[in-house]
Amino acid sequence: MYLVGVAGGSGSGKTTFAKKVINLVKEDISILHMDSYYLHEQPEKHFSAKGNPNFDHPAAFDWELLRTHLSELKRGNPIEVPVYDFVTSSRSEETITLKPTSIILFEGIFSIFDQEIRSLLDIRCFLHVDADIRIARRINRDVNERGRTLESVIAQYYETVRPMYNKFLAPQRDHADFSIGEETDIAASILSAKLKELSKIGIYDLNEASLNRSAFNFSEHQVNIPHE
Repeated sequence: MYLVGVAGGSGSGKTTFAKKVINLVKEDISILHMDSYYLHEQPEKHFSAKGNPNFDHPAAFDWELLRTHLSELKRGNPIEVPVYDFVTSSRSEETITLKPTSIILFEGIFSIFDQEIRSLLDIRCFLHVDADIRIARRINRDVNERGRTLESVIAQYYETVRPMYNKFLAPQRDHADFSIGEETDIAASILSAKLKELSKIGIYDLNEASLNRSAFNFSEHQVNIPHE
């Protein structure tokens, strides 16, 4: 099976992009959201100066469980995905079963951040979108879907989201096979075609195959957007 990492800042369009790829590939493909792996209690040492949890710091996630679950999926085993409640900012006792498919898209702000997880990924993507677009999308999502106030969303952006993006998220672009701008329709078409091509020739682990990653010329599809 192929494991594809889709990273990018909050509001960059990761989930939308992943859904476009799923609609194009159509068969035997699923998605795993990194947001499901937020810790039940956030580490206080990474709280903001105002004492608020920092959900954009790498330490906000359950990395041990993520590594275990992604490894299990690569072995062809099902996993029990946690359910995170963004209204209460806590992990539910419920889980959702995810069975392995030929292609799994792993999307999240830090999906290509961890070295061990990167070694499990067959293809790594990074969505690079201008900050004004990302904050507008974040406001729309958090106010309409997560019950937040406009003031709290803006305060959080300047307090943690923007500095964490510059410090931790943006550097992930250096690890990406695909660097994607705002033309996500084109990028989704390229990625879905590449996945179909790999499936057709029967290579299911680029890290162990005799044909290495560079043989597929991922870099020729990069969309280079200037850094903020």
